[in-house]
Amino acid sequence: MAQQFPPSELIINDDGSIFHLHVKPKHLADKIILVGDPGRVALVASHFDSVESEVQSREFHSITGKYRGKRIMAQSTGIGCDNIDIVMNELDALANIDFETRTEKAEHRKLTLVRVGTCGGLQPETPEGTYIASVKSIGFDGLLNFYAGRNEASDLDFEKEFKRQVEWNPQLGNPYVATEDPVLTDRIAGNDMVRGVTIACGGFFGPQGRQLRLPLADPNLNQKIENFEYKGLKITNFEMESSALAGLATLMGHSATTCCMVIANRRAHRANTGYKSTIDGLIRMVLDRI
Repeated sequence: MAQQFPPSELIINDDGSIFHLHVKPKHLADKIILVGDPGRVALVASHFDSVESEVQSREFHSITGKYRGKRIMAQSTGIGCDNIDIVMNELDALANIDFETRTEKAEHRKLTLVRVGTCGGLQPETPEGTYIASVKSIGFDGLLNFYAGRNEASDLDFEKEFKRQVEWNPQLGNPYVATEDPVLTDRIAGNDMVRGVTIACGGFFGPQGRQLRLPLADPNLNQKIENFEYKGLKITNFEMESSALAGLATLMGHSATTCCMVIANRRAHRANTGYKSTIDGLIRMVLDRI
């Protein structure tokens, strides 16, 4: 007998939509562009030829429409891997659970998800305005550690070497190294994005080495991160969502990757606060390639 997901685990609103996103199964597209900022959903959808549905609840804003014959959903996640946990589980439920019977569908539906975001560059070759496609994502958030299959979805050799080189403090929790879908990453990155390793942090200040009034537990961690190298790969950027996206997608059987525009170079101590007018170029690039 098929497992039935009770209302406490799969929360469905009275209108038949999923609890947080308020999206109904019929409005889910196979191709999804994820953005952090709810306001950026409208920017993505401004390129659509037609709009099928739109819904907003809290930080979760969704617009489904057509772009050059492709049915695409633009979905905001808000900030952080904890929100990615909500979004990925609810999108997967929309795709692979029958809301009438509350049981898993017999045939798996695979989603293609591309996160388009902003990040801080960590290398001299990643100045402001650089587009970075994540090949691997290191999760400082610990989210994937709560799921069975965590080790199978992680690059354990990379993880071990990272902890060794940066002298990782176990009190911070165990980092995990998730791998983006290589075929999708190659398609999105093309020949005009830097391919690199992204760290997804559990915060914007201390976890990314920013110090205001509070001192840091390891003031030298960023320098060790910048100097890290493994099998020709360096850590290129900080952001806050990529690891959970890549890790959960792997466990769920979906295809996912992250590409970001650098808006601050941490080594050069520079930042571009006017990036919102220029990120549209990256959005259009992803729309064409997804």
